[in-house]
Amino acid sequence: MSALDAAMIAAHAAHDQAALIRLYTQAADEANDLDAACFFLTHAYIFALEAGAPEASGLHARLVKHGREA
Repeated sequence: MSALDAAMIAAHAAHDQAALIRLYTQAADEANDLDAACFFLTHAYIFALEAGAPEASGLHARLVKHGREA
């Protein structure tokens, strides 16, 4: 298991919304293909929406850029 995977699992266990947003965004940035990147971006976006975090607008813009969100 990678360090990123372990950090994601720990953030889920701790219900740490800020860490989940950051980690899923990092996973998207490090993904090897667009589908994987958008999968992680979608999760980061949902966590950001749930938390009312300011990152939501930037994550949404990235999804729109890739045709994944209208």
